[in-house]
Amino acid sequence: MTSKPQLDGHVAIVTGGSRGIGLALTCGFVARGGRVVVSGRSRSDLDAVVSELGASVAVVQGDVADPAVAEALIRTATERFGGVDSLINNAGVGTFANVADMAAEDWHRLIATNLTGVFLCSKAVIPALKQRGGGWIINISSLAGRNSFAGGAAYCASKAGLNAFAESLMLEVRKDNIRVSTVMPGSVQTAFSAGGDAPEHDWKLSADDVAQVVFDLLGSSARSLPSRVEIRPSKPK
Repeated sequence: MTSKPQLDGHVAIVTGGSRGIGLALTCGFVARGGRVVVSGRSRSDLDAVVSELGASVAVVQGDVADPAVAEALIRTATERFGGVDSLINNAGVGTFANVADMAAEDWHRLIATNLTGVFLCSKAVIPALKQRGGGWIINISSLAGRNSFAGGAAYCASKAGLNAFAESLMLEVRKDNIRVSTVMPGSVQTAFSAGGDAPEHDWKLSADDVAQVVFDLLGSSARSLPSRVEIRPSKPK
């Protein structure tokens, strides 16, 4: 298990780090002695994170599907904290509709955030990780990437694509001491889905449960590469 001193001085980038799983990750990094650059689209959410966590957090407002935002995340981490040790690709959106009813703009927005954003941020961070001598790229995917369901074609496709992308990337950069891993949660009790944070959904995973998997990965031996982790509720309804 990851202990707090192991992340002293660790510099992480967490996309979508101001809410849900991303916020749990951001708080967890700071609690363990790390420093974090957080992306998000809501200025008020980002301001709230800085207000709560202070100088250990820097923020970049914008959409990770914008190449300029991806570059700004790396630049901010380097200028504020001296480099990057890990990128957590967490930002994601969910639009759920049958294919016949889904608007093309909703499809493009979902793929842009859930898949293209991961590509852009990963591409941007690789030189910084190489300069650091190695590091981590950890992707927050979903069991929906392998378990399809009606009304989830766009979301499931984006997560399946993310899983394939991450596996190829892992094979490309492992010799550079960059470890790539994908965390695939099942149902999580956040506001991501309608009613997801209501008390009757307390059988679901918590955001902290998913964040703990990330911290355990970061604490793993340098000779090991846990490339894919599935996590699901122990007692689903």
